[in-house]
Amino acid sequence: MRPLTEPQIRASFVNCTKGEAKRLHVPRDLADRPWEDLDYLGWSDPQAPTRRYLVTEVDGATYGVVLRINEASVGAARRSMCSLCITVQSGGVSLMVAPRAGKAGQQGNSVGTYICSDLACSLYVRGKLRTGTPGMHETLTVEQRATRLVANLESFVARVRA
Repeated sequence: MRPLTEPQIRASFVNCTKGEAKRLHVPRDLADRPWEDLDYLGWSDPQAPTRRYLVTEVDGATYGVVLRINEASVGAARRSMCSLCITVQSGGVSLMVAPRAGKAGQQGNSVGTYICSDLACSLYVRGKLRTGTPGMHETLTVEQRATRLVANLESFVARVRA
């Protein structure tokens, strides 16, 4: 992923108002992020533990998505699989729900999927982070796993934007 600036990140959000995007907390360590290893930028809001953000590129355009998480599900001990990176973790995967973009979102419609709670899918796929949970044995290469992650991510963003 190419490095993004704070204004680019704020302008990318598709499922919140411009005012909400202006007020959300953007990470201060953007220059220190491992951009070359990221398929998307994901972070938790330090002021609101149930809020997460995800920003990615699809066909040259940047899209940001506001996510909500059930705080009770964070750290739950059951083994789950992330729908984006297909990583199995004990207590590290949560159902994240995003309001749909536009009128559908204003009417309360949303989409959800199971995602790594720390939003570090790119690093798990590349072996930069380990889950500590024995999972299934992957026969795909790192490049193939990253391609699958991007495809799953693009599908989720398309559902939010639809």
